[in-house]
Amino acid sequence: MSDLPEMDMDFTSGMAAFEAKHFGRAIQYLSPFAEQGVAEAQHRLAIMFQNGLGVAPNPKEGLKWMKAAAEQGYPIAQHGLGFMYLEGECVEQNSVEAARWFRMAAENGLAGSQTTLAQMYETGNGVEKDPEEAKKWYARAGF
Repeated sequence: MSDLPEMDMDFTSGMAAFEAKHFGRAIQYLSPFAEQGVAEAQHRLAIMFQNGLGVAPNPKEGLKWMKAAAEQGYPIAQHGLGFMYLEGECVEQNSVEAARWFRMAAENGLAGSQTTLAQMYETGNGVEKDPEEAKKWYARAGF
């Protein structure tokens, strides 16, 4: 007999616990999936560690899990990592690195990242100021 249905149920339970704000239970269910490389679980753990939801705030763990999910191409985590670098949350502020992660998420179709990248090009934050590039990203975001 396979453990897959039970594992699927644990993942579903972990996601449901997160959505219901039962963060301690969410960490318990999602941690094994994060360890196995499931980007969605890694992203949720990052949020909980970053914000101290169900655990004491742990910026190092927050960064570790956000980066793990982002490096797998998970657009929401790429955006989250870009924001961490932009704001200096859990990591030293670095606008160039922020722009790199926002670009990855933007290229994966995330409108929020497209808009943020456009703003960065508009102001020259982390990238060379380029009004045409800003227009391009605003257009892709639907503006």
